[in-house]
Amino acid sequence: EVVKSKVEAFLNNWQRHGDDLKASYKIVYNQFIVLLVDEEVNNVSGCSIDASVNLMKQLENDFNVDLTNKLNVSFKDGDNINIVKLSNFQAFAKEAKITSKTVVFNNMVATKLDFKNKWEVTVENSWHKRYVTI
Repeated sequence: EVVKSKVEAFLNNWQRHGDDLKASYKIVYNQFIVLLVDEEVNNVSGCSIDASVNLMKQLENDFNVDLTNKLNVSFKDGDNINIVKLSNFQAFAKEAKITSKTVVFNNMVATKLDFKNKWEVTVENSWHKRYVTI
């Protein structure tokens, strides 16, 4: 509830060069904070992106969590979501604990449609496939 409150307060004031952004958010699996901006109303800019990163950094400090480390990899293990360092992910793949059918999260998606269709995919359909034998 505290995270929701902080994200909502941020979105209510999020702007691009003085113009409000039409934005929303979603917390997925109680692990991921997804921010969405309707770019038909107003595009995000470098400054507005920086502001969203600052929000995540503030949440990291407030809750002692790591939200922005690009070297972390997220994957499913049954109903569990695991977030590990890339080096650990590579080791799990070598040990066959990660396979081509393991579900991973592609946090590089840039559109709502890609989020719906390409965010949660199997290793064989993602950039992660370079670490497993298919």
